[in-house]
Amino acid sequence: MKSIITFLLFSFFIVTTSFSQSTPVYYSVGGEMIFSFADMDVQGQEASSLMRWAPVFNFQGYVNKDLSQHLGLFSGLAIRNVGYIYDDYHDPVTDIINKKKFRTYNLAIPVGLKVGNLSKMFFYGGYEIEFPFHYKEKTFDNGDKIDKITGWFSNRTENFQHGVLAGIQFAQGLNFKFKYYFSEFHNQDFTDSAGVKPYAGLTSNVFYFSLSYAMFSDVSKMY
Repeated sequence: MKSIITFLLFSFFIVTTSFSQSTPVYYSVGGEMIFSFADMDVQGQEASSLMRWAPVFNFQGYVNKDLSQHLGLFSGLAIRNVGYIYDDYHDPVTDIINKKKFRTYNLAIPVGLKVGNLSKMFFYGGYEIEFPFHYKEKTFDNGDKIDKITGWFSNRTENFQHGVLAGIQFAQGLNFKFKYYFSEFHNQDFTDSAGVKPYAGLTSNVFYFSLSYAMFSDVSKMY
């Protein structure tokens, strides 16, 4: 945690120092269509997830600082719908295997770098922290939803998540991104009202691919 805080402070210093220089900043906004999975380990055994498609609600706004035609910085805020689907969840109470859909809405803060021809095609990468603020879990049996759990600022997930991102923006504005979360999705120590730890032994690191449009395009030049 200490190294993460140090990195964030250093990144914030670099970005804010660069933003204070003479080159003007500009703002960009956009949505994001997310296709997510999870890198999973269940009780020491490798497991797999199903693809989860999340077209809404994903909104991101960036402050951009182009230091030259080929190098730029960005930071900002985003609200993101993140989760995964696991169809072999073993219920520790009923001893039944069900399908589970997990998701959180997160507030995200990225810090990143853009490299390439910034007026046409370029690559970008960065680091992002996220704070889950709403949790939802659905349980299915033979295709029928049999249970739903929701909650604000739930202890069922880790309350601080972070990861790396990398992507490419094409000349026409189409944007393709990949993100991997270093933090686990669930809080394995969470204990429910019955004294059960439903996520004990369930290690899941979400990763996703996403599509967006004109994510780094100056909004003042779009309308």
